[in-house]
Amino acid sequence: MAFRRPLALHPLVIAFVLVSCLAGTAKAKQTGQLTVFWGRNAGEGTLREACDTGLYSTVVISFYSVFGHGRYWGDLSGHPLAGVGADIKHCQSRNILVLLSIGGPGNGYFLPSSASAAAVADNLWNAHLGGRRNGVYRPFGDAAVDGIDFYIDQGAPDHYDELASRLEGYNRFYRARKGVRLTATPRCGLPDPRLGAALRTGLFERIHVRFYGNDSCSLGKGGTYGVVGQWEKWTAAFPRTQVYLGLAPAESGVPEGAQGTVAVYLKYLYYDLLPMVQKANNYGGVMVWDRFTDKKTRWSSVVNGWA
Repeated sequence: MAFRRPLALHPLVIAFVLVSCLAGTAKAKQTGQLTVFWGRNAGEGTLREACDTGLYSTVVISFYSVFGHGRYWGDLSGHPLAGVGADIKHCQSRNILVLLSIGGPGNGYFLPSSASAAAVADNLWNAHLGGRRNGVYRPFGDAAVDGIDFYIDQGAPDHYDELASRLEGYNRFYRARKGVRLTATPRCGLPDPRLGAALRTGLFERIHVRFYGNDSCSLGKGGTYGVVGQWEKWTAAFPRTQVYLGLAPAESGVPEGAQGTVAVYLKYLYYDLLPMVQKANNYGGVMVWDRFTDKKTRWSSVVNGWA
């Protein structure tokens, strides 16, 4: 009986097969969900422009930054209010979720009491969500955001759990859908010193963990394995919540105005970091801080295909 010699494969063919298999494995963990923060720099363009890129599944307007002491206001860093309401509706018509983030880096907010939490919830409901009441100014007109994001970086941690509960309570006015969705954007250290109690309510459907900035667990300070170690703690602590990997294009190594593909600067994401975090069953996607630097580096144009 004659035996045929095994077919000899060219090394390039073998490499192609291996890469294809690895790519397929990674893709099985991907969600394609990219969330971006918008409103931090007038040079980033309009909200409509951000949505029309087709890169993002969620945009977060930032920030509603004055509250808790009888005054309520937001800061859009030079963006004119005129047109934002129409842009919100445009984004929603493209099935893009639009959230409003409360807090931020300023010091104009705090919740000194249960009564203040109730008052802030009432203002958010009537000024930005589905409520209406005479005398309450709606900066975005009749447009209503899809939910509220908690980005609490200053002040005491008190009463944010109560604020979350009151906002969740407004969902009783909706039947076919959830009209007030809650997300949080804590620092990477667990527990977050200001949002720990709020997150323990279990009311937040998404958590965008900030692995950027000066915290020791950020990508810039702790490296890939430092991020992964902390990521595993977050995903284990909130198994029923979608957890997003929060990264900053400004800290990614992509130079502003880079020519050609920027993927060459981001190989560490594709080969190392993303495959490791995407092993979590509750991996939700990638959060981008923020639209201004994302636009300048074209970071999301690459990461969108890996998220």
